[in-house]
Amino acid sequence: MDKLNNQLIIERMESQFGSTFVVLGEPHGLLTISVEADQIIAFLQFLKEDENLRFNYLTDITGVHYPKEEKAFHIVYHVYNMLQNIRLRIKVAVAGPIPTVPTATVLWHGANWMERETYDFFGIIFEGHPDLRRILNMDELDVFPMRKEYPLEDPNRVDKKDFYFGR
Repeated sequence: MDKLNNQLIIERMESQFGSTFVVLGEPHGLLTISVEADQIIAFLQFLKEDENLRFNYLTDITGVHYPKEEKAFHIVYHVYNMLQNIRLRIKVAVAGPIPTVPTATVLWHGANWMERETYDFFGIIFEGHPDLRRILNMDELDVFPMRKEYPLEDPNRVDKKDFYFGR
Protein backbone atom coordinates (compact mmCIF):
# COMPACT_ATOMS: atom_id res chain seq x y z
CA MET A 1 0.00 0.00 0.00
CA ASP A 2 1.06 3.57 -0.67
CA LYS A 3 1.95 6.00 2.08
CA LEU A 4 -1.23 6.83 3.95
CA ASN A 5 -2.44 10.42 3.59
CA ASN A 6 -5.62 12.32 4.40
CA GLN A 7 -7.14 11.84 0.95
CA LEU A 8 -6.65 8.06 1.08
CA ILE A 9 -8.21 7.99 4.57
CA ILE A 10 -11.26 9.91 3.34
CA GLU A 11 -11.65 7.64 0.30
CA ARG A 12 -11.38 4.50 2.44
CA MET A 13 -13.98 5.77 4.91
CA GLU A 14 -16.32 6.85 2.10
CA SER A 15 -16.12 3.36 0.60
CA GLN A 16 -17.18 1.90 3.96
CA PHE A 17 -19.59 4.51 5.36
CA GLY A 18 -20.68 6.61 2.39
CA SER A 19 -21.64 10.12 3.42
CA THR A 20 -22.43 9.39 7.09
CA PHE A 21 -19.51 11.53 8.23
CA VAL A 22 -18.44 15.10 7.59
CA VAL A 23 -14.89 16.29 6.94
CA LEU A 24 -14.45 19.38 9.13
CA GLY A 25 -11.02 20.30 7.83
CA GLU A 26 -7.32 19.64 8.01
CA PRO A 27 -5.84 22.16 10.45
CA HIS A 28 -2.05 21.79 10.43
CA GLY A 29 -2.45 18.62 8.36
CA LEU A 30 -4.57 16.86 11.01
CA LEU A 31 -7.66 15.44 9.32
CA THR A 32 -10.75 16.17 11.42
CA ILE A 33 -14.07 14.45 10.84
CA SER A 34 -17.44 14.52 12.57
CA VAL A 35 -19.72 11.52 13.06
CA GLU A 36 -22.98 10.91 14.87
CA ALA A 37 -22.93 9.42 18.38
CA ASP A 38 -24.67 6.20 17.33
CA GLN A 39 -21.99 5.60 14.67
CA ILE A 40 -18.85 6.34 16.70
CA ILE A 41 -18.01 2.77 17.74
CA ALA A 42 -18.45 1.45 14.19
CA PHE A 43 -16.14 4.22 12.92
CA LEU A 44 -13.51 3.64 15.59
CA GLN A 45 -13.61 -0.11 15.05
CA PHE A 46 -13.20 0.30 11.30
CA LEU A 47 -10.31 2.74 11.76
CA LYS A 48 -8.60 0.35 14.15
CA GLU A 49 -9.13 -2.94 12.32
CA ASP A 50 -9.02 -1.94 8.67
CA GLU A 51 -6.02 -3.51 6.91
CA ASN A 52 -5.11 -0.23 5.19
CA LEU A 53 -5.83 2.32 7.90
CA ARG A 54 -4.63 0.64 11.12
CA PHE A 55 -5.34 3.49 13.56
CA ASN A 56 -4.52 1.10 16.37
CA TYR A 57 -3.56 3.58 19.09
CA LEU A 58 -6.11 5.70 20.94
CA THR A 59 -4.17 8.80 21.94
CA ASP A 60 -6.84 10.80 23.73
CA ILE A 61 -10.52 11.28 24.48
CA THR A 62 -11.72 14.61 25.79
CA GLY A 63 -14.72 16.88 25.76
CA VAL A 64 -15.54 20.45 24.80
CA HIS A 65 -18.52 22.51 25.91
CA TYR A 66 -20.02 25.04 23.50
CA PRO A 67 -23.00 26.33 25.50
CA LYS A 68 -24.46 28.42 22.66
CA GLU A 69 -24.67 25.55 20.16
CA GLU A 70 -27.67 23.24 19.79
CA LYS A 71 -25.47 20.22 20.43
CA ALA A 72 -23.46 21.80 23.21
CA PHE A 73 -21.09 18.93 24.02
CA HIS A 74 -18.43 17.58 21.70
CA ILE A 75 -16.47 14.43 22.45
CA VAL A 76 -13.11 14.46 20.68
CA TYR A 77 -11.16 11.28 19.89
CA HIS A 78 -7.56 11.29 18.65
CA VAL A 79 -6.31 8.07 17.03
CA TYR A 80 -2.85 7.32 15.70
CA ASN A 81 -1.38 4.97 13.10
CA MET A 82 2.01 4.08 14.60
CA LEU A 83 3.21 2.32 11.44
CA GLN A 84 2.85 5.35 9.17
CA ASN A 85 2.97 8.16 11.75
CA ILE A 86 -0.39 9.73 10.93
CA ARG A 87 -3.09 11.05 13.23
CA LEU A 88 -6.84 11.51 12.92
CA ARG A 89 -9.32 13.52 14.99
CA ILE A 90 -12.94 12.39 15.27
CA LYS A 91 -15.60 14.63 16.83
CA VAL A 92 -19.02 13.65 18.09
CA ALA A 93 -21.58 16.32 19.01
CA VAL A 94 -24.29 15.50 21.54
CA ALA A 95 -27.06 17.52 23.15
CA GLY A 96 -29.05 17.48 26.33
CA PRO A 97 -28.51 18.06 30.01
CA ILE A 98 -27.07 14.54 30.26
CA PRO A 99 -24.89 14.09 27.16
CA THR A 100 -24.43 10.42 26.32
CA VAL A 101 -22.20 8.49 23.92
CA PRO A 102 -21.23 4.78 23.71
CA THR A 103 -18.01 3.73 25.43
CA ALA A 104 -14.81 3.04 23.50
CA THR A 105 -13.59 0.60 26.15
CA VAL A 106 -14.99 -2.19 23.97
CA LEU A 107 -12.14 -1.41 21.54
CA TRP A 108 -9.38 -0.03 23.77
CA HIS A 109 -9.03 -0.81 27.46
CA GLY A 110 -7.02 2.41 27.77
CA ALA A 111 -10.18 4.40 27.01
CA ASN A 112 -11.30 3.62 30.56
CA TRP A 113 -9.43 6.41 32.32
CA MET A 114 -9.83 8.88 29.46
CA GLU A 115 -13.60 8.45 29.58
CA ARG A 116 -13.63 8.72 33.36
CA GLU A 117 -11.70 12.00 33.15
CA THR A 118 -14.09 13.34 30.50
CA TYR A 119 -17.05 12.34 32.66
CA ASP A 120 -15.43 13.90 35.72
CA PHE A 121 -14.90 17.30 34.10
CA PHE A 122 -17.77 17.54 31.57
CA GLY A 123 -20.44 15.14 32.85
CA ILE A 124 -20.54 13.18 29.59
CA ILE A 125 -21.97 9.70 30.15
CA PHE A 126 -20.23 6.85 28.33
CA GLU A 127 -22.87 4.12 28.03
CA GLY A 128 -21.53 0.68 28.81
CA HIS A 129 -18.43 1.94 30.62
CA PRO A 130 -17.31 -0.66 33.20
CA ASP A 131 -16.57 1.83 36.02
CA LEU A 132 -17.79 5.35 35.23
CA ARG A 133 -17.03 7.43 38.32
CA ARG A 134 -14.97 10.47 39.22
CA ILE A 135 -11.24 10.07 38.82
CA LEU A 136 -9.67 13.44 39.77
CA ASN A 137 -12.31 15.50 41.56
CA MET A 138 -13.91 14.78 44.91
CA ASP A 139 -16.76 12.27 44.86
CA GLU A 140 -18.97 14.81 46.66
CA LEU A 141 -18.59 17.42 43.91
CA ASP A 142 -22.02 17.98 42.40
CA VAL A 143 -20.91 20.04 39.37
CA PHE A 144 -18.73 19.42 36.36
CA PRO A 145 -15.97 22.06 36.47
CA MET A 146 -15.17 22.31 32.74
CA ARG A 147 -18.73 23.13 31.74
CA LYS A 148 -19.20 26.77 30.86
CA GLU A 149 -22.22 27.24 33.08
CA TYR A 150 -20.86 29.76 35.52
CA PRO A 151 -19.12 33.16 35.17
CA LEU A 152 -15.33 33.01 35.15
CA GLU A 153 -15.09 35.35 38.13
CA ASP A 154 -17.40 36.55 40.83
CA PRO A 155 -18.29 40.16 39.95
CA ASN A 156 -18.54 40.94 43.67
CA ARG A 157 -14.91 40.06 44.48
CA VAL A 158 -13.11 42.95 46.11
CA ASP A 159 -9.59 41.52 46.30
CA LYS A 160 -8.97 42.35 42.63
CA LYS A 161 -9.88 46.03 42.81
CA ASP A 162 -7.30 48.46 41.47
CA PHE A 163 -6.90 50.36 44.76
CA TYR A 164 -5.35 47.23 46.32
CA PHE A 165 -2.55 47.48 43.75
CA GLY A 166 -1.83 51.21 44.08
CA ARG A 167 -3.71 52.21 40.94
